[in-house]
Amino acid sequence: MITRIPAVLYRGGTSKGPLFLAADLPDDPGGTLDQVLLAAMGSPHPRQIDGLGGAESLTSKTAIISKSARPDADVDYLFAQVNPNSPIVDYASNCGNMLSAVGPFAIEQGLVAASSPTTTVRIYNINTDAVIIAELQTPHGQPTYDGAAAIDGVSGTAAPVRLNFARTTGSKTKKLLPTDKVREVIDGVEVTLIDVAVPMMIVHAADLGKTGHETKAELDADPLLIARLEEMRNEAGHRMGLGDTSDLVVPKPVLVARPRQGGVIASRDFVPYNCHATHSVTGSMALSTACVLPGTVAVDLAVLPGGQVKTIIIEHPSGVIEIEVEASGSTPADFQLRQASLIRTCRKLFEGMVCIPSRVWAGKAAAARNAA
Repeated sequence: MITRIPAVLYRGGTSKGPLFLAADLPDDPGGTLDQVLLAAMGSPHPRQIDGLGGAESLTSKTAIISKSARPDADVDYLFAQVNPNSPIVDYASNCGNMLSAVGPFAIEQGLVAASSPTTTVRIYNINTDAVIIAELQTPHGQPTYDGAAAIDGVSGTAAPVRLNFARTTGSKTKKLLPTDKVREVIDGVEVTLIDVAVPMMIVHAADLGKTGHETKAELDADPLLIARLEEMRNEAGHRMGLGDTSDLVVPKPVLVARPRQGGVIASRDFVPYNCHATHSVTGSMALSTACVLPGTVAVDLAVLPGGQVKTIIIEHPSGVIEIEVEASGSTPADFQLRQASLIRTCRKLFEGMVCIPSRVWAGKAAAARNAA
C-alpha cells in the first residue's frame, strides 16, 4: 500500500526540494513527520535512490507551508533539512534559497491573493521565529517564472524574487551578538559569532591554513579542516546558547578572505560538513551584516563600497552573491540593521503526488479515523 501526498517540486535559488501544504502532512516535527520526509526524499542513502533527494544537502530540502494566524505574516514556513546520509531531519535553521519558492507556491495554492504587477508576501519562518518579506513578479495576478534575472550557480535567467531579511536579527539566539562580544578566540583562532538569519561563526581562512579561494572539491578533500571546523563550531554553539549542535546545521562555519574578483569579501560557506557549492542565502545575510558591523573579523578583510545602502558582493566557489545592506550605528551597542535584501530566482519543476509506503504513514484520513 502507498500513501499519496500532494507536493510541488521547486528549484529555489541554488537549492531544490518539494513544497508541501502543512494540512497534508503530520504535524509532529521530530515524530512521524520526520519518517514521512525521510521516506519522501530517500534518506538515509548516499544517492537517495529511493526518493526525491538529489544526493547532497542542497538538493535534499523540504518546505512546509500554511496560512498564518499572525497579524504580521501571510504564511508560515517550516523548513526541514533532510540529511542524505543519516536518518536526521533538522529543523534548526531557515533556508533562504528555498524561501524564494514559498511566495509563488502560496499564491498558487490559494493561501495569498496576488496583485499586479507585483505581490508582497510576508513569510513567517517557524524555525527562526522571524518574518521575511518577499516581493514577487505577478503580472495579471499570477506568479511568473520567466524573467531576466540571473544568479550564479544556476544556468539561464528567471523572474526575480527580492527577499528582505532585515527583521531576522537574532534568528535563533535573540541577539545580534549572542556572546555580547564582537570577536573572541576559539581553539587559538579569532572568530566573530553573529546571528542574522542564521547563527554563524566567521573565521579568517588564513588562520586555518587556507587562502579562502579554494574550490569546493579542494576543501571537501581536507578531512582535518572539516574536523577542526566541526569542533570549533560546536564550541561556538555552546557559547551562543544553542546547546549540543553536533546533529544540527547551526551555527554555520564560514571561512573569509580578501576578495580577488572585485567583490567585497570572499567566503567559503560550510553546510556544515562540506563546503557549499555556492553560498547560502541566510549565511550571506549574516556575513554581509558582519562586513558593516564595526570590530568583526570580517571587517578586517572587507573592501567596502561607499553610500548609505551598500552592495555587499560575496565571492563564492561558483561566482558571487550580492546583498544590499543598510545599517546605522558606529558601535555594536547602537548598531541597527535597516535592510538586508537580495535577489533570488525560482522555478516550478513538477507538481503531483509524492508516494511513500503506507507503513510509514497511512495519511491524514487514516490518522483521523484512528484518533476517533
